[in-house]
This record gives sequence, structure tokens and C-alpha cells, in this order.
Amino acid sequence: MIYFDNNDTTPLHPVVLDAMLPYFRDKFANPVSLHSLGLEAESAVGQARETIADAIGVKTKELIFTSGATESNNLAILGAARARPDRKHFVISRVEHASVLNVAGRLEKEGYRVTRLPVDGQGYIAVEALREAVDDDTFLVSIVHGNHEIGVIQDLRSLAEVAHERGAWFHTDAAQSLGKIPFDAGQLGVDLASFNGHKLHGPKGVGGLFVCRKTRPKRLMEGAEQEFDLRPGTENVPGIVGFARAVEVAVRDREEVAGHLLPLVERLADGLSELPDTRLNGPPPPERLPGNLNVTFLYIEGEAILMHLSNRGICVSSGSACSSKSLVPSTVLTAIGLLHEEAHGAIRFSLSRFNTAEEVEEVIGRTREVVELLRSMTAFVPELHSERKGGHGFYRPR
Repeated sequence: MIYFDNNDTTPLHPVVLDAMLPYFRDKFANPVSLHSLGLEAESAVGQARETIADAIGVKTKELIFTSGATESNNLAILGAARARPDRKHFVISRVEHASVLNVAGRLEKEGYRVTRLPVDGQGYIAVEALREAVDDDTFLVSIVHGNHEIGVIQDLRSLAEVAHERGAWFHTDAAQSLGKIPFDAGQLGVDLASFNGHKLHGPKGVGGLFVCRKTRPKRLMEGAEQEFDLRPGTENVPGIVGFARAVEVAVRDREEVAGHLLPLVERLADGLSELPDTRLNGPPPPERLPGNLNVTFLYIEGEAILMHLSNRGICVSSGSACSSKSLVPSTVLTAIGLLHEEAHGAIRFSLSRFNTAEEVEEVIGRTREVVELLRSMTAFVPELHSERKGGHGFYRPR
């Protein structure tokens, strides 16, 4: 099995599993308990908090643990809305994760104004577009850092500065970027940032939210006073320990892993571009998240490509992994200008530190085989007509 779906989730790193196991078997106590086992669990959570806080350049009291980035996004956005009832305007982009887009829709039903910023053909947000959108009624701007589908990386520092000019808080979903590209919350100027463990070879079911000490979103759930009275409930100690170990390893090896992934993705892009009528979605490598590649194959369905590749032992995703069972076209791909039929023909390939050059060659060959097979079965495949870029096989976006 060749696994090229690492933007969806990653395999657990062996050292992460080793770190977690004692907290399932022997050190299993609740960290709020006052006996020795409880104090040991509390210490483990504290050490994990310090590790992750150091990795993202924040104070330990500014990091709270959650069940994942979806919960973190909800807490950041809804918590900010409840904390600033005098402001009723929310700004996002059109390429956000569903956990941001759907919260925005919920706020609209509650009477909030929501502005969805457009992006260009590669997925970038213009700073001036945000400047025109934000006003004195804006309570929060939420912009994803590294995009989960097309890998585009936003200039958060410039965007955050614009938000702060009008007194708005700035939040980012950094689930895909933590451990893959540099992320320092202080340098970027963000007030809130969401993370999770399973995108960087850590466990599922655990994540974090950076909350700048100058901001204070309202808690959304009632209960005890865990996580600085922002997120009640017994902490997932094994998950938190594993999350911290995964962050530690990812940050330590970040440049080495990026250097390993770049030639693999470039070779994958070159190999796939040899197929007629294909399009690269998002910026070219290395101007995107390491390991990420999103390609449209015209005249065939991405779901069919996915299933045929799966039958050949290759795991990829079509459209957004979180909604891959939906027939609705990807909002990210339509936002960058793809027609519905073009978005339906998109496949996301996402590699990790554990993938190899041999696997890339296998995927290129198998994808070529599948695409040619499926196109031979379609009713209409016109002759090659797309305008080509010099020296590159991907056709020009409209």
C-alpha cells in the first residue's frame, strides 16, 4: 500500500507511540487528582504544554488543549463572538476549512455579517481586499495559514496587521502548517491559532488553541475549570503527551523533511504534467506546503480515479479529504476559478517523511494507467487544445 493522503491524516510516528504507551497502561490517572499518580499525569500535561508552547513561540498559559483543530476553530470563533458582543462582523476567506466556513454560516443565522474574501487563481488573499473588508464592527478575521487542499501559504503577518488596525482579533487555522513550515505566533502577530496532532504523525483526537494573553474568548461548554477555565473536561493525557512528542520531532526535523519532500513532489508534478489536459491547482512547488500537490485531470471524475488507484494499492483523496464522500465540488477549487466539472476531476496527492522516490514513480505510472483507462471510456475527450506554459505540461488556468 502506498499512502499519499497525508494532508488527511498521517501514520503515527513510532517514537510518538512509545511516548504515549505508559499513559495508557501505568500512568493513567486523571491530572486533577491529588494523589501521586494524578500529580504525575498533571506533570506530563504541563511538560507537553511547555514543549508545544516553546515550538510556536508563546507562553505556556496561552496554550490550551482541545480534541482537535475543528474544536479549536469553533472555540476561537464562537468564543471571540461571545466575548465581543458589541461587534457583529466576521471576515474569512473563501478557501477556509469546513469548520470555519460552517461556523460563519451559523453566525449569519444569528444576525452577524460575514465577509468572504476572494482569492486569486493560485489561492492567495490580497492584503488590500482585507483592508477594504474590515471595519470598526469586525470582531475577528480568520484566515487559514497553509491550505488543506492546494497547499497555498498565506502572508499572515501582513493580514494580521490590517485586522489590528481596526481593532479586530486575528485567528488562523494552522493545522496543516504546524511542524511543516515555520510558525511563530508572536512573529506572525496572530491572536488565536488552531492546531491538531494527527497531521504531523501524532495521535487523533487531540489538538490545541493558542490564545494570546491580550484576548479572552468566552468558553463554550460548562464544566470544571480545566485548561485555564476555557475548555472543561478531563484532559486526554496520552494524546497530549503524543501531540507534544510529535511537535517536538516535526519541528526538529522540519528542514530535513522539507528537503526530502521537495524533489519527490517536483518529480510527481513533472510526471503527471506529461498527461494531456491536466492542471496544477495552487502555486508550484516549493511555494506551497511541503508534500502537497493538487491536480485536475479533465474529462474524468476524481472519485473514479481515487477508486481505481485504491484498487491498485494507492491512497489519495479527491477534493477536500474532510468531505470526500460528498458530491458537492470543492469550495477551495471553485474559489480559485475552476468550473464544477474541473473541480470534480481533482486529485490531491500529499506525501510525508515516510514516502520514497520509488513510490513516486509507481504512483506516476499507475495514475497514467488509470487516467488513460478512464478517458478511453468517456463519451467525449477532445483533442489536446489547452494553451501550454513554456517547459511545463500543466495547462493555463482560465
